[in-house]
Amino acid sequence: MTEHPADPKLLESLVCPVTRSALRYDAARQELISDAAGLAFPIRNGIPVMLIDEARILKD
Repeated sequence: MTEHPADPKLLESLVCPVTRSALRYDAARQELISDAAGLAFPIRNGIPVMLIDEARILKD
């Protein structure tokens, strides 16, 4: 599977859809992490998927 890099300017403007807090980019896993909500939103083909139903729940 070929990785498509996410646009850094786009990533800077996104916030968590649950808490409206800043997101942290995890390049290795291609995810945007919301520490406040405990969720990781996937980036697929360079496009962040900001749907709560698609997010991975972070474990403590």
